Amino acid sequence: MNHIVHLLPERPRGPARLPNVGAAVDPRAAVVELLCLMGAPTDALQALPPLSVSWHRLHAGATLHHEGAVAEAIHFVRAGAFKIFRTAEDGYEQVLGFALRGEVLGFEALAHGTHPSSAVALEESSVYSLPLDEFDAIGQRLPQLNRLVHRALSNALTRRGELAEVMAAVAAEVRLARFLLQLSRRMAECGQSPRRFHLRMSRRDIASYLGVAHETVSRSFGALSRWGWLHVDNREVEILDLPGLTHFALNTRRAVDDWPQAQGTQPELRLRAS
Repeated sequence: MNHIVHLLPERPRGPARLPNVGAAVDPRAAVVELLCLMGAPTDALQALPPLSVSWHRLHAGATLHHEGAVAEAIHFVRAGAFKIFRTAEDGYEQVLGFALRGEVLGFEALAHGTHPSSAVALEESSVYSLPLDEFDAIGQRLPQLNRLVHRALSNALTRRGELAEVMAAVAAEVRLARFLLQLSRRMAECGQSPRRFHLRMSRRDIASYLGVAHETVSRSFGALSRWGWLHVDNREVEILDLPGLTHFALNTRRAVDDWPQAQGTQPELRLRAS
């Protein structure tokens, strides 16, 4: 039986252990579930060798791994969502991204053996874990899993590059539009609606990711709603006009004039003076 993770808030520099968490009752079942989660074909699930794959539950707010901690495993999100962030010397949390179902966490530790960022559960979540000291052996014993892991790592690197795409935009409204479109695509990849979804992250987390003030995120949601592209009810978001939002998100080096617009009309854009 799996146990609930209880972690302390401090950032240890030793191994990033998950206390009181055991392997799944049936290790083979965990491997099968992990392969299914990552999209393995059915014929890849036959005659699987025994592997050291476990899964863990985390409460909302629990830390999966701390920044600077020695890494022991890489993780794949089984359910829920996670926030990835770094903490500055003044205590400011810079959000680097969010991980959803089927996505990989802790892969950066493959380079130097320590985690360059922290990962915290945004809601009740669970992960599959592959121990780093057996990572190469697991790949050799199960080539199907090795290929799927490399694909997941490539997708994770691509998503990290999306932050640069978001930050390239001048207007906060455009940054938010790009973030929501990226999230929409990821929801579709998870088999969920790309137009109606629940935001697991807070407005403050979104603001840190976009590099804007908390209040600016709220105003930007209001603007995108006023222009008829979104309907927002607290954390529930519905994209009403996906083509319109997509077209608006193309405006990289322009600033949006801040004046009321009639619902359903395009906002007026002007070039920012250099």
